[in-house]
Amino acid sequence: MAASSETLRAAPCEAKNLPSYPGPSKMRDCYCTVNLDQEEVFRTKIRGLCSNCPFYGEDFYCEIPRSFRHLSFYIFDRDVFRRDSIIGKVAIQKEDLQKYHNRDTWFQLQHVDADSEVQGKVHLELRLSEVITDTGVVCHKLATRIVECQGLPIVNGQCDPYATVTLAGPFRSEAKKTKVKRKTNNPQFDEVFYFEVTRPCSYSKKSHFDFEEEDVDKLEIRVDLWNASNLKFGDEFLGELRIPLKVLRQSSSYEAWYFLQPRDNGSKSLKPDDLGSLRLNVVYTEDHVFSSDYYSPLRDLLLKSADVEPVSASAAHILGEVCREKQEAAVPLVRLFLHYGRVVPFISAIASAEVKRTQDPNTIFRGNSLASKCIDETMKLAGMHYLHVTLKPAIEEICQSHKPCEIDPVKLKDGENLENNMENLRQYVDRVFHAITESGVSCPTVMCDIFFSLREAAAKRFQDDPDVRYTAVSSFIFLRFFAPAILSPNLFQLTPHHTDPQTSRTLTLISKTVQTLGSLSKSKSASFKESYMATFYEFFNEQKYADAVKNFLDLISSSGRRDPKSVEQPIMLKEGFMIKRAQGRKRFGMKNFKKRWFRLTNHEFTYHKSKGDQPLYSIPIENILAVEKLEEESFKMKNMFQVIQPERALYIQANNCVEAKDWIDILTKVSQCNQKRLTVYHPSAYLSGHWLCCRAPSDSAPGCVPWVGPAATQLCGDGAGGLGSCPALTPPPSTEACGSKSVYDGPEQEEYSTFVIDDPQETYKTLKQVIAGVGALEQEHAQYKRDKFKKTKYGSQEHPIGDKSFQNYIRQQSETSTHSI
Repeated sequence: MAASSETLRAAPCEAKNLPSYPGPSKMRDCYCTVNLDQEEVFRTKIRGLCSNCPFYGEDFYCEIPRSFRHLSFYIFDRDVFRRDSIIGKVAIQKEDLQKYHNRDTWFQLQHVDADSEVQGKVHLELRLSEVITDTGVVCHKLATRIVECQGLPIVNGQCDPYATVTLAGPFRSEAKKTKVKRKTNNPQFDEVFYFEVTRPCSYSKKSHFDFEEEDVDKLEIRVDLWNASNLKFGDEFLGELRIPLKVLRQSSSYEAWYFLQPRDNGSKSLKPDDLGSLRLNVVYTEDHVFSSDYYSPLRDLLLKSADVEPVSASAAHILGEVCREKQEAAVPLVRLFLHYGRVVPFISAIASAEVKRTQDPNTIFRGNSLASKCIDETMKLAGMHYLHVTLKPAIEEICQSHKPCEIDPVKLKDGENLENNMENLRQYVDRVFHAITESGVSCPTVMCDIFFSLREAAAKRFQDDPDVRYTAVSSFIFLRFFAPAILSPNLFQLTPHHTDPQTSRTLTLISKTVQTLGSLSKSKSASFKESYMATFYEFFNEQKYADAVKNFLDLISSSGRRDPKSVEQPIMLKEGFMIKRAQGRKRFGMKNFKKRWFRLTNHEFTYHKSKGDQPLYSIPIENILAVEKLEEESFKMKNMFQVIQPERALYIQANNCVEAKDWIDILTKVSQCNQKRLTVYHPSAYLSGHWLCCRAPSDSAPGCVPWVGPAATQLCGDGAGGLGSCPALTPPPSTEACGSKSVYDGPEQEEYSTFVIDDPQETYKTLKQVIAGVGALEQEHAQYKRDKFKKTKYGSQEHPIGDKSFQNYIRQQSETSTHSI
């Protein structure tokens, strides 16, 4: 059984040639949203007083938690007094995302109207039958059953849908209407409508229905979905579908799911340049990950890498060598080794091998090697909380105080004083520098163990250089960890959005200075190309700064580590506004919904009236028994989940499906080692004296659904799951590298000339094992696709009629089958 995993990185870069703003200033405040269909999952920062060519430059990454048809981007004009107005949108069909994979593309903005916003699907049944009247004549009637709809669009914050069913032909049009279903975009109609298809005729027993072929060819059932509105403009169109009665030729009954479609005479096409265009960069991936045991041979082979002599003959090292982008190998490798507690010996082995090949101590770990990329990835995963605790208070202070810090005389603004700016910048640098150098005791143990191995390897290799033991560590902790986070804090979640130009310039100057301080360079002024930076650095030429750096580096690279529990402090994992339902802790009072600020640390889960307020309620992590989705029917609300405690459950609604998944995932991970975790739970709420899911009357009744916990695929997805999809693992060139004469005589300058082979026989042996493991996985994936193709039905709930991605999939499978034959 394979699990599907979809990830998305969307970057709305910039817009151009937007329509002129109607206001008197001709300058607009606008922003861009990222939507799965019409559900907003991300919003850029508002670009205030921008021209008709705003720059956004923000990245959004998520795991996609549900199915979708379109990835949409909307550009809005912000209006303080009225609802924000939509300028236009770009909608990319899911099956077209690969066309634009990871490349900047300009898209024309389209107008937004009811037909461009159609989404959702309908379950429909048709049945044609003979009906004998009281007078003995027979007529043929069509029964049309509207069963249900799913995923209808929400219009102006509400959805009260109803359907009209019309039997239409050249000379007739007979319409009927369902009841309105209030406050739901997944209505259950279950209504049947009858239509007379042919004129009554004399009754006679026949084996098939007696109606004229041409009549049937011209008749169709049309289903239109509408939102019942109280507005004077009338009800809003949600979508339609048209089914010709020819589908009943083979059988008297027909049942299928359909995707809703826009009207044939929908919005008129406008000139493509009417609304301007938007530049996007989209990366969408879909993986099928098997259970962990499928990856055992390859995983075991990789986990042995740290013990292989020489390490260049290990499977992990080979994987890193054949990948053109080292990052492609480093990400799955580090996650795999971290999960199995083997990351320190592996990185120590490949780092020591790299140090032995380094000739100049000044270039140690300066290249984008497998060792440096693996250390970078380990710091990202293990050190993100440490980074937040260390830098976030200082970064927030810099963003809020907003003092001028420009020290380039050419860039000074009118009224600014160079000396004052230098003093402001010096204070900021001191603030950040002391935050870093005093944080050594909080550095994660796994990072300290890696730094210790780097320090020892460098000192052993370059015994005549007393500073190499410091520079080997500072090249990572300062150059690759702290400096990039200071330079671009939004990429490390230190700020929610890109900083404004002035603050961004200030952070650039701080990052340059801190990076130079941490490098312990002997010629400080020569480290700067700009003369004004060399002048400013004179403030920091005192020995106390060098001593502080060395003391910090000594502490984080020492072999004897203290007990981490003795210095453990609450680490903020996630926070944000959500809506929660009153828990019923008071005997009387309404259980209403209120917006609250939620905060999760490694110690507790709390909610507050507003950000910065004292907590109104706290749940210790050890009291979280389960975290699960809550069925929408409980409160007729989407994106709800429940945090189950010993005495009650806390019901919470997130802002969108992506945020709900993020909260569920992180709450599950932080509490998954609790000894009292539930094995069963209730997927619905306890309302009106019973559980809605199983109707049990007691609020303390055991759950009715088993808790499956984190999927096995997620565990192997941390490492092994991503290995089967590495496109760079191409057997022929790598095996040729081992077997060719160039291995012994010296390689030519070709594609694999940098492939490090210390022991050709061991390397070739390992390569054969890797190729065998990957080949077995490829066969499993091919078999899975064949089985899926056989079992999938077009018109089912999972693949409704109108699903273009499934149609493409069928065509690809057919082509593959034909090619195989």
